[in-house]
Amino acid sequence: MRDQDIQFFRNELLRELKNLTIKADIAAGELIDADTIHEADPLDRAMEEQARDRRLHFQNRDRKLIAKIQSCLDAIEEGEYGICQACEEPISLARLRARPVTSYCIDCKTEQESYERMTGS
Repeated sequence: MRDQDIQFFRNELLRELKNLTIKADIAAGELIDADTIHEADPLDRAMEEQARDRRLHFQNRDRKLIAKIQSCLDAIEEGEYGICQACEEPISLARLRARPVTSYCIDCKTEQESYERMTGS
């Protein structure tokens, strides 16, 4: 992979990391504020709990994405970014542009997903 490609992906990953970090800070504040709400109406309380559960789900998803981004940034520093973890072949630039946090080439990822569907894992 060319240096300019590496720099492009580093910038994309850093931009996404910054956005997710800002989003996480806002979400944490919202959850703290939500904890202070004590609705008297059981329906209002249930709706607030449902909204809180949704926010927690999205926060958890974002936390996992932050970890993947950090892993990719580490791989860039180690000179291993863009190499499939399964077959150790280069991942296509088109795939990396579509999903910069991927760690598998399209063939290995397709095979992995097929196996997961068959085994239910």
